[in-house]
Amino acid sequence: MTSHEPQTLQIAGREVPVVTANTVVVGTGSAGYCAAERLVELGQDDVVMVTDKIGAGASRNAGSDKQTYYKLTLSGDSGDSVREMAQTLFAGGAMDGDNALAEAALSARAFLHLADLGVPFPQNRYGEFIGYKTDHDPRQRATSVGPYTSRTMVEQLEKRVNANGTRIFPECRVVDVLTHDGAVAGLLLLRTDVPHDGERSPYLLVRCTNVVYATGGPAGLYATRVFPNGQWGASGAAYRAGIGGKNVTEWQFGLASTKPRWNVSGTYMQVVPRFVSTDQDGGDEREFLTEAIPDYGRLMSLVFLKGYQWPFDVRKARDGSSLIDLLVYRETVLRGRRVFLDFRRNPVREDFDPSALDPEAYEYLEKAGVLFGTPIERLKHMNLPAYEFYLNKNPYVDLEQEMLEVDVCAQHNNGGLLVDAWWQSNLPGFFPVGEAGGAHGVYRPGGAALNSGQVGATRAAQFIAARRSGAPLGEAEFAAAAERPLREAAELVAAATERAAAGREDNTGDLLRDVGELMSAKAGPVRSRQSIAEALEQVEEWLGTYRELVVADAGSRRAVNRAFLVRDILTTAQVYLTAMADYVDHGGRSRGSVLYTDPAGSLPLVGYGPDAARELDLPELFRFTLDGGALDDEVQEVSWTPHRAADPVSPSEAGDVDITWRPRRPIPETDDFFENVWREYREHQNIH
Repeated sequence: MTSHEPQTLQIAGREVPVVTANTVVVGTGSAGYCAAERLVELGQDDVVMVTDKIGAGASRNAGSDKQTYYKLTLSGDSGDSVREMAQTLFAGGAMDGDNALAEAALSARAFLHLADLGVPFPQNRYGEFIGYKTDHDPRQRATSVGPYTSRTMVEQLEKRVNANGTRIFPECRVVDVLTHDGAVAGLLLLRTDVPHDGERSPYLLVRCTNVVYATGGPAGLYATRVFPNGQWGASGAAYRAGIGGKNVTEWQFGLASTKPRWNVSGTYMQVVPRFVSTDQDGGDEREFLTEAIPDYGRLMSLVFLKGYQWPFDVRKARDGSSLIDLLVYRETVLRGRRVFLDFRRNPVREDFDPSALDPEAYEYLEKAGVLFGTPIERLKHMNLPAYEFYLNKNPYVDLEQEMLEVDVCAQHNNGGLLVDAWWQSNLPGFFPVGEAGGAHGVYRPGGAALNSGQVGATRAAQFIAARRSGAPLGEAEFAAAAERPLREAAELVAAATERAAAGREDNTGDLLRDVGELMSAKAGPVRSRQSIAEALEQVEEWLGTYRELVVADAGSRRAVNRAFLVRDILTTAQVYLTAMADYVDHGGRSRGSVLYTDPAGSLPLVGYGPDAARELDLPELFRFTLDGGALDDEVQEVSWTPHRAADPVSPSEAGDVDITWRPRRPIPETDDFFENVWREYREHQNIH
């Protein structure tokens, strides 16, 4: 195993520790650990990992009622194929076909690898890995090990990485991605566990040939989010280095509890809880769904359907289950109220009348044996662990005794940083994997993200081991590449801490909160061209004045960390908001998990009985026109370039965002003649 003890270089007048390795993996989630483990497996053990916190992140801390993993069918008598699965992924719209084919082709390999590591995916007595049907899935490709599927994956991958002896540097914030001659050269990191007292360098440099960027999605963009505490993302540093993005407008939103953060999908909805709103103090309780859905049976059926139609889908907002999300959004965002799920009482009536349910809901609940009682009684009968889950969280919630606060939360970014067929970005040597990489399109099957993270990490490791095993940049050239970013980082901290020392109040926490609240209010699941423009104007103002605006207490490592975190989030917000505005200007309409306000569109419908064609009395903000797949064959790409002040000692943090549209790459037509493939594999491993 290669030694990865930090050495010291004199850069920009400072003694800075430098770690040298062929590859650095950023992030200790399921994709990051997979990449590190695969690299060693493939013979490239010159690898280190860096992370802000080993125990944080979505993979380890997020889940749902039954967290899904999506893979090729491995049981039963129904046919399936790699090409068919690729077509399912590709049909989600705006997804590149080579990524779809790779995710399908490696899904069995990645899945079985996890099973061999000890992830207990359920099998029947003959060893078939049984499956079930998930959203956007024509087969039964989904499987699960329960609420914490991804956590179990992380734990098993982590064991293997630790056994391999891979060095991990925790408590590190990515400040900048370093480049040289159009390729990656390393990373500038802030050591968040080092005081800013001058005794030790608060910075750490990594000199490397490759960066595998497994930092997760840009969770810090939104205040109303179900991403776990400690998950922020670090996409801004990548954009600042010239790495492009794609499909960044495509998010997934859904109903989730806010304290604690958890998706309320599956059984939580299928037992038909009561939706209640209150004022900010918890008074003036109302059962608000009845305002828009007066029919008792229809209301209960739509709530039931949210169980397996959990993500907000604008196609179901007109007269389907996603109308529930819009009504919750109206209460929380437009009316400023709080929304709760009440499992103690039945909706609308004291007694539960299952005969009013749609046949689909009635038959499901009948098979489950719960055509009785209250929602909590049905929940404990159908899925006792779902009830017990909240008893074991912090904060503790007993659904039998109290209501559960919920909102429509940002849950996953389907777009992200540019990736090619090997998950390499437009910057050679930089590989975004997991949610950081923009591998998905508009829609994706439930659980496809977990498969994508494993496949992308494997593909990146294969490419690095076969084609990028060379030594990093020489010390002198690396020092030159690191000098300006290091100096600018130190100057930002010096100016921010000097303002605090002069008596100004630390504002890093306020800025972090304000940008999230701005994005949730103006660019969340409901957006208009005007609201996007308003948010963009504010973000660009913050960025343009950031070096004069930010105030950080030098005695607080957390405050200095947030000074860079907020800059990262603001850079990402500028990229995303510009992309959203361009999407509308390009003719884009409502699709996926987003409603774009269209004054010429229609409002959701009552959708039941003789009033089926009547529009609901809802805010004009909810008037929309469906995209209808018009832009499914196009991919929007974005790039960020910095403004530089005339005086290079005092740069601006503002930048220009460029947008291009291109046809999506089709699913490749492969040469399946065995002798040809075998020869190419012997000679080149088919990695090119």
